[in-house]
Amino acid sequence: MAEGESEAGHGLGTRGVRAGQARTEQGEQSEPIFTTSSFVFVSAEQAAARFSGTEPGNVYSRFTNPTVNVFERRLAALEGGERCVATSSGMSAILAVCLAVLRSGDHVLCSHGVFGTTALLFTQYLSRFGIDCGFAPLTDVTAWQSAVRPNTRMLFIETPSNPLAEVADIRAFAAIARAAGSVLVVDNTVCTPVLQRPLEHGADLVVLSATKYIDGQGRCVGGAVVGGEALAGKDVFTVLRTAGPCMSPFNAWVFLKGLETLQVRMRAHSDGALQVAQWLERQPAVRRVYYAGLPSHPQRDLVRRQQSAGGGLLAFDLDGGRAEAWRFIDAMKLISITANLGDAKSTITHPASTTHGRLSPEARKAAGIGEGLVRVAVGLEDVDDLKADLQRGFDAL
Repeated sequence: MAEGESEAGHGLGTRGVRAGQARTEQGEQSEPIFTTSSFVFVSAEQAAARFSGTEPGNVYSRFTNPTVNVFERRLAALEGGERCVATSSGMSAILAVCLAVLRSGDHVLCSHGVFGTTALLFTQYLSRFGIDCGFAPLTDVTAWQSAVRPNTRMLFIETPSNPLAEVADIRAFAAIARAAGSVLVVDNTVCTPVLQRPLEHGADLVVLSATKYIDGQGRCVGGAVVGGEALAGKDVFTVLRTAGPCMSPFNAWVFLKGLETLQVRMRAHSDGALQVAQWLERQPAVRRVYYAGLPSHPQRDLVRRQQSAGGGLLAFDLDGGRAEAWRFIDAMKLISITANLGDAKSTITHPASTTHGRLSPEARKAAGIGEGLVRVAVGLEDVDDLKADLQRGFDAL
């Protein structure tokens, strides 16, 4: 896909491989890594024009770098947004959005069950600057309508939720946000644009942890914000330029390689996770399985309207609490015990003591994070091998 050629008519797989690339005079096939902190100008006048923004071009790699820009253009094409701003991590993407949108005296309404660190950012850090945060159940639209205040400036949701796979009706939340004059921000990390595109359902901004499925092999940390030109391209970008939570060129190049295979990997993750989830439902020691792709999912109709597949993340409840969950996890020989997800290697963790461990017991209870909950991010191994490893856990109970 040549520079300047329209990407709108191309399929998702083609955009993941080709979108955003601008070849240099060397005619390279793979995108180059521009490992430079700064860029040289032909004159003082050009330097002034670049810094002021009256002339487009690279200035300083904190906010303009060719490799990072290719990643931004490609991810924006996949999400269907006008602009993408790449950041140093998924959490820095959320922080950049907060700094761009919120002011002292504003109110944020967030869904129960978001990533634990996201909740802590809202409650422990933004609260220091006069920003209040409330929480509401992700699946109860009426509760959100009731919880909105005159000063509610942002609605933040993660769908499907991690790890309980609850699904939000994005169109309904977009309507609430519009009526309240608020910004709807959707964390699309679990699905990626391959399985779900929140902007098409009315979201104002999408945030992603590129560390997860976009990378796909657990190599680098990064994040992104995607949205319209005014909100993402101006407001969020200005935060990046000023505060500096930027993505490195090398990480951007790794993420570009991840985008090239994202479509085929997300289908494989989803297929494998569905098989594992259905197998887990048949295990006597499992009280409940949480997976958006299951036919038994309580929001199955919404999942079908909003997502093209269930993704790679699932969780399940064991009756014996933390001791039983830890005994199950410790029996693994193949699946990696780590809190990361989106890796080609399957991972397993105990959310109540890891990803959500810094939350208070009351907050974990409100989010549905029980002591017997086990989370599995299904990778790309043979499903029979994953089942055999999980069986070791059941045998240890």
